[in-house]
Amino acid sequence: MDFDVIVLGAGIVGVSSALHLQDRGRRVALVDRRGPGEETSFGNAGLIESSSVVPYAFPRNLGTLLRYARNRSTDLYWDYRALPSFAGWLARFWWESSPERLMAAAHDMLPLMRHSVAEHDVLIARAGLEQLASDKGWIEAFRTPAEFSRQSAAAEVTANTYGLRVTTLDAAALAAREPGVAEGFCGALHWQDPKSIVNPGALTQGYARLFEESGGALLTGDATTLKAEGGAWTVQTSSGRISAKEVVVALGPWSDRVFAPLGYRIPLRAKRGYHMHYQPTQPMLSTPLVDSQQGYVVAPMQGRLRLTTGVEIARREAAPTGVQLERAERTARPTFGLGARLDEHPWLGLRPCTPDMRPVIGPAPRHRGLWFAFGHNHHGLTLGPVTGRLLAEMMTGAEPFVDARPFRPERFR
Repeated sequence: MDFDVIVLGAGIVGVSSALHLQDRGRRVALVDRRGPGEETSFGNAGLIESSSVVPYAFPRNLGTLLRYARNRSTDLYWDYRALPSFAGWLARFWWESSPERLMAAAHDMLPLMRHSVAEHDVLIARAGLEQLASDKGWIEAFRTPAEFSRQSAAAEVTANTYGLRVTTLDAAALAAREPGVAEGFCGALHWQDPKSIVNPGALTQGYARLFEESGGALLTGDATTLKAEGGAWTVQTSSGRISAKEVVVALGPWSDRVFAPLGYRIPLRAKRGYHMHYQPTQPMLSTPLVDSQQGYVVAPMQGRLRLTTGVEIARREAAPTGVQLERAERTARPTFGLGARLDEHPWLGLRPCTPDMRPVIGPAPRHRGLWFAFGHNHHGLTLGPVTGRLLAEMMTGAEPFVDARPFRPERFR
C-alpha cells in the first residue's frame, strides 16, 4: 500500500479528518481536484456555530410557506426547473422537521455542537492561526417587535436547556455595540459561545499546511477514479495511481459522485448560496450579524464586509442566478454601509444537506475500508474538526468521544 488512508476532499471536513488520522499514526494522502478550502469551505459566513443546536428545519408556519411559494423572499429562492428532482427530498425534509423529530435531531447533534469550538481551538493553536479567530460570538437581529419578542423568549428556553450564553440587546444597546449598523433593527440576541473566522478559506488552508508539515501528502486527483482493486482502494492523482487499505469520502456536495456508483442511495442534496465582499462605508462590524427576518449574514472579513445569502434551490450544475444576492443587497447596503463590490463576480457555493439534518459519518455498510464524512447541513465549518476526531477514533478502534450511531450511513435504506 502507498498509504494507510486516502481522504477524498480537501475541504474543512476532509482536512480535519486527515489531520486526526495522521495524529493517530496513519499514513494519509489528502486528494482533491483543487487546493484545500477552495470550494464550499471558502465561502461561508465564518461562523463556528456552537449555539445553533437546533438544526435549520423546513418551516411549518403557514405564513412563511405562503411567502416562500410566491418566490419573492430574500432568504429562499427556488428554480421551478429543479423542483422535480428535489420533490422527494423536500417531502422527507418536511417530515423530519416536525417538532418531535426536530428535537430528536437537536439531541443527536448536541454533543458535536458542544465540542465544536474546543476542537477548532486545538487545531488553531497547533497551526498558529489565532489571528483568524474571534471569540465575540455572533448577533441575531430582528426588525419587528413581535418577532423580537417571540425569538427572545425562545432563546431563553434554548439557552437554559442547552447551557448557552445569550444576551438580549434592545435597539439602543445594539447601536452602542455596533455603531456601523444603521437604524432598522428593534433588537437583537447576542450569542456569546460561538467563535467566528475572518477568512474561512485561509483557516482550511492553514490546517492543510499543518497536515503537510507533519508528513502528510496533499495530492491533486480525481475522486471519481476510485476503485476497489486487489484488497485495496486506488485513485488516480497527478503523481500517478495511489493505493490504500481505507478511503474516506469527504467530498461535501459532490460525495454522491463516489457513493452513488457504489450502490448507496443516500439522499444528499446541495442547497446553493452566494457571497460578495464590499468596501465598508460605516464603522466595521465587530462580529457577524444575521438579519434574521431577511435571511442573510453580514460578516467582517479582514477589513471587508462579506454578505452571504440564504438558500437557493436549483440544480447543482445550473448557472448562477444572483437573485438572492441582489435582493439581500438592497436591504443590507443602507443598513450596513456596503460600499463598492470588491469581487468581479458573486461567489456561488453548495451546502451538502441530508433531509434528517444529521451528517453521514461512519463506515459504509457494504464495502470494507470505505468511510463516509459528509452532509453537514450548513455547519461544515463548525463541525469539521469534531467530525475528523470522531471519524479517526472510529477508524482506529478507539472509543468514540461522542455517540456516532445517529450519523451512521445505513440509516438511509
